[in-house]
Amino acid sequence: MTHMTPPTSAGSSGVSVYSVLSALLSYPDAGLLAALPELRAALDAPRRGQLAPLLSLLDGADDLIALQEQYVATFDRRPAHSLHLFEHIHGESRDRGQAMVDLREEYLRHGLVPDTTELPDYVPLFLEFLGQIAPADAAALLGDAIHVLARIGDKLAESGSPYAAVFDVLRTLTDTVPQPLPEPPEGEMEETMVTFGPGADGTEPALRARGQAAQPVRFYETDPRRTQAAPQAVQGERHG
Repeated sequence: MTHMTPPTSAGSSGVSVYSVLSALLSYPDAGLLAALPELRAALDAPRRGQLAPLLSLLDGADDLIALQEQYVATFDRRPAHSLHLFEHIHGESRDRGQAMVDLREEYLRHGLVPDTTELPDYVPLFLEFLGQIAPADAAALLGDAIHVLARIGDKLAESGSPYAAVFDVLRTLTDTVPQPLPEPPEGEMEETMVTFGPGADGTEPALRARGQAAQPVRFYETDPRRTQAAPQAVQGERHG
C-alpha cells in the first residue's frame, strides 16, 4: 500500500486527498482493505460520493485474489488503461525515457526519492508525490498531467470500471480543462537508456526524503499537441 504523510489538500483527517487517491489506485492488498476506514475519513462528503463505486468495490471484496485479478485485467492487460503517464504521450519511443528522467529529477528537486520498483511516471507514485509537496507546486504539475489523467479516466469509464472515479476526482482538483491527445507514437525505447531509482525492495510506491536539489521537470518533453497548434498547449517546464 502507498505510504502516506499528512500534507496538502487535506480532508477532515489531515491526510492529503492525493495520498488517498494514490492508495485507492494502487494494487489491492490486505493493507489497503484494512486502511479503507482511514481513507474514507480523509475525504469530504462530495469526494466520498464521487468515489463511492470504487469504495464499494473494495469494501465488498470477499475474495482478495479475485480483486487483484480484476485490477491486473483492468490496468496491465489494457494498454489504454495503463497507469504509466508517458505511455499515453510518447508510447515506447525514446522521448518517454527522457520524460521519465525529467520527472524523477522533479521528485529529487523536492527532496524526495522514489523508493520503489515502479517507473517515475506510475500514476499512484505521481499522486503520492503531489500529496507531499507545496499546494502551488502540486496544482501546477497536476495541471500539466490532467490531459493524460483525463484520457485514462475516460477509457476506464467507457469500460465501466469503478476506478474511473479516481480520475473524476482529479479533474475537480485543477482549473485546467483537459485537452484531447493524439495517439502516442509507435516505436521502441532503448532498454539501456536510463536506470531509475535506488535499489528497490519490491514494496508499493513510497517516497523517501533527500536533501540534494535537482533540475525541474519538463512534463511534456515533446508534447504532440504543440505540433497541432492546440489552443491551450501545456507549458511543460516548471521552475521552483
